[in-house]
Amino acid sequence: MTAYYQPSLTKEYDEDSPGGDFDFFSNLVTRWEAAARLPGESTRQVVVRSGVVLGHGGGAISHMLLPFRLGLGGPIGSGRQFFPWIHIGDLAGILTYALEANHVQGVLNGVAPASTTTNAEFAQALGAALGRPAFIPVPSTVVRAVFGERAIMLLEGQKVVPRRTLATGYQYSFPELRAALKDVVA
Repeated sequence: MTAYYQPSLTKEYDEDSPGGDFDFFSNLVTRWEAAARLPGESTRQVVVRSGVVLGHGGGAISHMLLPFRLGLGGPIGSGRQFFPWIHIGDLAGILTYALEANHVQGVLNGVAPASTTTNAEFAQALGAALGRPAFIPVPSTVVRAVFGERAIMLLEGQKVVPRRTLATGYQYSFPELRAALKDVVA
């Protein structure tokens, strides 16, 4: 999940939405973006804010696979929170597209167009991709104990949409979650 936007069960964020000032990570990302700004308006600059990256053999998915393969997977907390995700191929594609297409500039949300998925929907799709059930929730108290301050991101999530990313003309290879997960766990 992008640490830039404030966790919320109800708000929707696009590239023009203001950033949060709610924890260490949101402050860090805000400072990184400010430090990376190039002087002058004649210099084209692109910032990509990525969601949870789904890829083969690493990243977030590697931590989820064992419990799901054992049939012990399920949503985190209530499962109602949004889970902005992107396939690693599309994240690389957005970065390449931004480098090559001179009309692309500003902030792009590196999330899939179908990233308005809830955590419960994500858990169901991952279980289905593995041919396993996905109904055992991870209690909020456990998430808070393990992740501390970062637990709010996992428990409240963010509804992040790639409005500007789509408007630039980028064509996603994995716009839908089930196809992305099928590819990642194959």
